[in-house]
Amino acid sequence: MAAKQALTPATNKALKRKKWGSGEIQRHIAFMTMLLPGLVFMACFNYLPMPALILAFKNYKLYKPPKTFWIQNRFIYSCFIKSEWSGFENFKFIFGTSDAWMVIRNTVGYNLIFMSIGLVLAVTLAIMVDELRNRFAAKLYHTILFMPYFISWIIVAYVVYAFVSSKGLINVILKSMGKETVEIYQKVAVWPFIFIWANIWKYTGNNSIIYLATLSGFDQELYEAAAIDGATKWQQIRHITLPQLLPTIVLLQILAVGRIFNGDFDMFYTLPNGSGVLRNVYTTLDVYVYNAIKTGAQLGMPSAAALFQSVVGFVLVLTTNAIVNKVQPEMAMF
Repeated sequence: MAAKQALTPATNKALKRKKWGSGEIQRHIAFMTMLLPGLVFMACFNYLPMPALILAFKNYKLYKPPKTFWIQNRFIYSCFIKSEWSGFENFKFIFGTSDAWMVIRNTVGYNLIFMSIGLVLAVTLAIMVDELRNRFAAKLYHTILFMPYFISWIIVAYVVYAFVSSKGLINVILKSMGKETVEIYQKVAVWPFIFIWANIWKYTGNNSIIYLATLSGFDQELYEAAAIDGATKWQQIRHITLPQLLPTIVLLQILAVGRIFNGDFDMFYTLPNGSGVLRNVYTTLDVYVYNAIKTGAQLGMPSAAALFQSVVGFVLVLTTNAIVNKVQPEMAMF
């Protein structure tokens, strides 16, 4: 009875105010508000379209709904009501053609190269910028290297064309020197290196931001103690910087594995300038799907390709995380 009397309305109000006024939500309300735009964007563009994944299993055709039907939107009516089920027929669009091996080889191969080389260069750049004692110079250099990320691939394609086309700058110089001109758009062996260079040039500065932010939080007393003990700069990087940076590296690589079947469509589609000779070099899964849509393929086929990319990426993330969890549990995502 005494316990019940102690819980007066004023006490309940005070407890409620304590729960919400000094609790987790109130203390992190600013951070939660910052998350709101991202959550709205994700809900609109990632979760809201999810029901349309049914297209991957249907023979989609556009129908006009009857005037008496309660759904008058043609796409919704055709997708969910009228179109017939086709099972896994649409997935033959990826695996049932002679181009399947070429498409998967290009997509996975390029991404593996981009992941490995990009990782080394991004970490190296972050460490180099962090080691600069002049902070103005560090910010200036990093900004210069970060700027290519904001340049459209279409602009880059025009710049590349101005240099390597038959009447481009390189051939003009070769011709003025009395040497034979080079048709770069006909040289298949050159383009994998062009794609690798373009990817490094555009994304290295952006990829180094997270590593640079992680480096800024390291305890500087560790480096001071190492310097007093006579450790060289390379020894400090090897035994202090890299071990502390390793959890961030592992986390980002786990996430990168999930995108291994997603090619950089803008780069692979624009840089070759539509050269048919280079088709076997630049046709990734995204480019293949886009070309199929241009030739009149049904919506179910690209939907199947997108579902395949998502499911495989999800499985790869879980698998990679399980391997990391087995080897180094403290570095796993969950």
